[in-house]
Amino acid sequence: MPHIVCVRTLEADGRRTCARSRRDASADLRGGTMPRVAIIGGGHNGLTAAAYLARAGVEVTVLERLPHVGGAAVSAQAFDGLDARLSRYSYLVSLLPERIIRDLGLDVRLARRRYSSYTPEPGTDRGLLIDAGDAAATRASFAAIGAADDADRFAAFYDRTTRLASALFPTLTDPLPTRAAAREAAGAASAWSEVVDAPIADAIERAVGHDLVRGVIATDALIGTFAALDDPGLEQNRCLLYHVIGGGTGDWDVPIGGMGQVSGELEIAARQAGATVLTGVTVTRVTPDGEVTWSEHIGGLANDSEGLPTGTELTAQFDLVLSAVAPHVLGQLLGDEADAAPRPEGAQVKVNMLLSRLPRLRDGVAPEAAFGGTFHINEGYAQIGRAYAEAAAGRIPDPLPCEIYCHSLTDPSILGEDLRASGAQTLTVFGLHVPDRLLTRETNDRMRDELERAVVASLDSVLAEPIRPLLLEGAGGPAIETRTTLDIEDALAMPGGNIFHGPLSWPWLEQEATSIAEAWGVETRHPRILMAGSGARRGGAVSGIGGHNAAHAALELLRP
Repeated sequence: MPHIVCVRTLEADGRRTCARSRRDASADLRGGTMPRVAIIGGGHNGLTAAAYLARAGVEVTVLERLPHVGGAAVSAQAFDGLDARLSRYSYLVSLLPERIIRDLGLDVRLARRRYSSYTPEPGTDRGLLIDAGDAAATRASFAAIGAADDADRFAAFYDRTTRLASALFPTLTDPLPTRAAAREAAGAASAWSEVVDAPIADAIERAVGHDLVRGVIATDALIGTFAALDDPGLEQNRCLLYHVIGGGTGDWDVPIGGMGQVSGELEIAARQAGATVLTGVTVTRVTPDGEVTWSEHIGGLANDSEGLPTGTELTAQFDLVLSAVAPHVLGQLLGDEADAAPRPEGAQVKVNMLLSRLPRLRDGVAPEAAFGGTFHINEGYAQIGRAYAEAAAGRIPDPLPCEIYCHSLTDPSILGEDLRASGAQTLTVFGLHVPDRLLTRETNDRMRDELERAVVASLDSVLAEPIRPLLLEGAGGPAIETRTTLDIEDALAMPGGNIFHGPLSWPWLEQEATSIAEAWGVETRHPRILMAGSGARRGGAVSGIGGHNAAHAALELLRP
């Protein structure tokens, strides 16, 4: 249980009265036999940190705003009356290290997809199918779209990124290397110079010549990121790096049972280790010396308790505070302009669908193959550039570049028995270049409808039949659910709907670290407060790396 300094009850006249107050006597960071740590945010990173710390004998309290933990890494029955549990927000796993699965004893199984991607060529009946299980078929597919010369060049580019991945990925759960050390480890044969030293547009244009093939590479640089491919700030390069280094191979795998299986196992690990997990509480204030104030709005002061009345405010003192929320949110909790990180901006629309069957394709490729990997829609290189320009000018891109993923092909366990027997399938669509600036609270409902129409129109433009007639009918209507950046912010407290919590960082330091927290990439301006979420260096995606690294930094700091 947290050490409560003060309990304030909301009175009828709006005043809060303090029912109990006692200052913590053991204020020294390294003092006491049982260190106390608060973790703000019960997403997968917060749970990872909690499990590591509790297993090490630390008294841990997780404070989660929602009535459940897991954050974006959850499964949900999105459509009333239809027995399907979708990975509603995040959906694939690449960056989750085997080390974390092993350390915490997680029952998490990841399935490798045979097909890498399928990309129809707009306006034609051709498409590029990259089949990891059949090199000859892949080569033939390159030739069929007039890109025979790019087959080897495409493979060579990803061979270079794999060399970079194999050098960098093992460092993500260790103290940060310096830039010089990371470059030396990567070696001259890796894609270091292509990915790190100049805008990724240069590398793509040198690597392959066909517009469609260039687009397949380019999309890795733009998931959730609003940037031009030639932007000198290199945000697109950092996005591509994190998309190609996962597991040392860059493969994106399907979590068996859905994304909720990942966060569910992390919750079990944290609770079994002794962490206190409080849900339905809103943190309202954090001080640099480790004092945290939160408000009850559902109840849940302790595991399995009935909690306290809604409106009860509690303040507790901790030796360290780990923030698994976005840096912008942490700055607001600290209430100091110097701590305020800029409000980030997301750049996507997310659409979930449940279909009676997969749609037919124009070129005769089996839908099970085309949708068995990442299905690229209107993502040619030139199309992506035009889409960025249109969005920057304040318009929804037409056509909208999209990517599709079908969880149920690889893992039908997310569907109920009747749906599986009927041939039903899920589709998750991720629309690119939809920056948060395109909508406001006043226009969000209208924009959600417009974006859904744009997604459907983009998808229909490359299919042999329209998608809407294939939607199953749930209790609330057709099984399609659209989430804008503002919807994501409201649901998950991700400012601007930014799925990375903020700009991604290179996974190294320019020079040697000057503190334990900096060495692990989790530092803030305050020694008692560490970043433990996707906003930490080496954060982003469902990886647990931010939580792992914050926990290890905390254990070093708390060591007597």
